Amino acid sequence: MEEKQYLVDALSIDESWRIFRIMAEFVEAVEELSHIGHAVSIFGSARVAPGDEYYERTVELARLLAKEGFGVITGGGPGIMEAANKGASEGGGKSVGMNIRLPFEQKPNPYANISIDYKYFFIRKVMFVKYAMAYVILPGGFGTMDELFEALTLIQTKRIKSFPVILMGGGYWKGLLQWLKETMLKEGKISEEDLDIVRVIDDPGEIVRHINKFVIL
Repeated sequence: MEEKQYLVDALSIDESWRIFRIMAEFVEAVEELSHIGHAVSIFGSARVAPGDEYYERTVELARLLAKEGFGVITGGGPGIMEAANKGASEGGGKSVGMNIRLPFEQKPNPYANISIDYKYFFIRKVMFVKYAMAYVILPGGFGTMDELFEALTLIQTKRIKSFPVILMGGGYWKGLLQWLKETMLKEGKISEEDLDIVRVIDDPGEIVRHINKFVIL
């Protein structure tokens, strides 16, 4: 019985210390990012390579954003994240890579000139939103969907100030948008105003012009 109680007490102490580890990760992230100024968070698949249509388009987009004075924030890994960090770096801007430590070890890409390593997904997600003036979402998987709907939920519920949420790659998003309109909206689960939060734009230059309408540099 005493041994069992000892284990319970040890677990409680470990849980308490975890709070301090979480706080430390928040503090480090805020200190690193508080000086980046206006920035755009870019999301998309880690499973694309240089030469892929979306990879090259992302490089162009990030380069244009950097030249307009925006920092670029990504998840710090390969694929679309690498492309965005590469474009921002080539454009002479702040290129932020927020890498997450995973069991299968996501390796940070070499193009981020500001790099932060996270243990906790939820802290990383807070930072994506906190320092973004806009989100650009490219074709991706579950992680990309998670970031997209996180932003939509926070804007819908007015937990954060509304900002542009742009989907790049109209063909990829067509089925999702159709389902939102023909199922969620039709059944009254969302409103017409909720659909207005998202905009589909494929041209990098047009995306930058659209963001500039909402952001005063």
